[in-house]
Amino acid sequence: MKSIRLHSPRPCRALAGHPWAFAGEIDRAHAPIADGEAVELFETRGFSLGAGLWSNRSQISWRRYARRARPFDAAFIGEALDAALARRDADGDAAAGAAAVGVARRLVWSEADNLPGLVLDQFGGVFAAQALTAGADRALPDVRAWIERRFSPREIIFRNDAPVREREGLPLEVRTVSGKPFAPDWFRIGGVEYFLDLQGGQKTGFYLDQREQHLRVARLAKGRRVLDAFCNQGGFALQAARAGAADTLGIDSSPECIATAERNALRNGLAGNTRFLRANVFDWFTENRDSEPRFDLIILDPPPFARSKDAMAGAMRGYKEINLRALKLLTPGGLLATYSCSQRVGVEDFLAMLAEAASDARRETRVLEVTNQPPDHPVLLNFPESHYLKGAILRAE
Repeated sequence: MKSIRLHSPRPCRALAGHPWAFAGEIDRAHAPIADGEAVELFETRGFSLGAGLWSNRSQISWRRYARRARPFDAAFIGEALDAALARRDADGDAAAGAAAVGVARRLVWSEADNLPGLVLDQFGGVFAAQALTAGADRALPDVRAWIERRFSPREIIFRNDAPVREREGLPLEVRTVSGKPFAPDWFRIGGVEYFLDLQGGQKTGFYLDQREQHLRVARLAKGRRVLDAFCNQGGFALQAARAGAADTLGIDSSPECIATAERNALRNGLAGNTRFLRANVFDWFTENRDSEPRFDLIILDPPPFARSKDAMAGAMRGYKEINLRALKLLTPGGLLATYSCSQRVGVEDFLAMLAEAASDARRETRVLEVTNQPPDHPVLLNFPESHYLKGAILRAE
């Protein structure tokens, strides 16, 4: 295995256990290394920081996969996948090896599972994999072999269409193991059937990271008038209606999402008290800013507002504005379930923003719960980038 070295003893996050080393932190006096090749990183005094996957193109030059030097080969990949599966099973998912109907979960979450750049989701007997780095792309044949050995899958879909692949010099493509198109189909998640396009939909077809919150918020919905803003495929709205909400309105700007949400409502027999509206959520809140409070429960689950460091200030203004408007539309004692999936927005930043919004709304607001991403999207303690989803459930008096 080739080796590289940090170019200076100055503090860098890799010395504190972070799994990344950046281009500017590495001594460039080393033998040529191919994209995706495994290399061992040493600090200036010769102490090994572990083995990682190399990139000549990304600013993140090295991504650790093991604390000691070992090849990134089929044996390691199989062990890492077995360990990732065991973690999910220990947290209460389906038994190992069972591609059971209704199992919907994330099986691999990149560096947090020691497989940098690999995302793997399971939808019953169908598996959707994304390789976001050259090293992960090289590993796909071994990933496929492991899935086939452990699960006897109905299909494996390689969703290699994320734009970040272009930064690694990788082509954008979507393909199936069978070579046949995988048509949209119905999948049961949390007791609700969703019409999912696993080959052409967003990400790997469904935002699995919020499925626990769909159920958590639904437990608060009985008899309440509910607004699900940024509703996507209707996850929060449908679970709220299923739990006995008096009336549910879902809003999203995507016509495809609204059409799918309406189809899901019909399939689940929930169309009677569930409506979906195509609208820009910010515009809708602005148009209704002077309305009397009329919702007992509002869910805000927007897309990431802060995609870069430079976007942070604008993102926090956007979060504050949308939460302020939501608080003003809540009835006395109403509940707000609000989330951020912006990696750069920390929990403290998010709560501070909510405090400002509550102050401007002149609502006495109490925190019922601070929420997190589910265990199958694990947070690596030395890797804050793995902790992207945070939220809070509030009561506004």
